Amino acid sequence: MTASITLTDQPDPDDVRFIEDGLATYNLRFAPPYNTQRLAVLLRDADGKLLGGILGLTWWGWLRIDIIWLDEAVRGQDWGTRLIETAEAEAVRRGCHHAFLDTMSFQALPFYQKLGYTVFGQLDDLPAKSDHCMYFLQKPLLAQDGSE
Repeated sequence: MTASITLTDQPDPDDVRFIEDGLATYNLRFAPPYNTQRLAVLLRDADGKLLGGILGLTWWGWLRIDIIWLDEAVRGQDWGTRLIETAEAEAVRRGCHHAFLDTMSFQALPFYQKLGYTVFGQLDDLPAKSDHCMYFLQKPLLAQDGSE
C-alpha cells in the first residue's frame, strides 16, 4: 500500500472527528458507549463576574476533572472545596463511581489529598529540566447513602 504521513499542528476538524469516531467504533466492540457529558462548575460574584471554576466531563462511570482554577482574590475561602464537592455530587448523580485528575507539584497536591484523592502515578521532570512533576490522582465517589 502506498501512503504518506502528514505532520500538522492545525489538523482539519473533519480529520480529527474521523480519527475520534474510528477509535469510538473500535472501543464499542469491547465496552459500552462513552456517554460523555461535559461538566462545568462555575463561581461568580454578585455581579456575575467569573471568579473561577471546574471544567471536566463524565464518561464510563468516571468524573474527569480537567481544569480547576480560582482567582487569587477568592483562594483560601473554601471555594475550591465547594466546587469539587459540587462536581463530585453531580458526577454521582450521573452514575459515576470514581473521579480522577492531575496536578503539578507547584499546584495543589495537598489540597486534593485533603479531599480524599490519592496519587496513582507521577511524571517526573515536567516541565523538562525542572524539579517539578505531574501527579495523577483518583478518588472513589460515594452516593448520598454513603455507598460507593
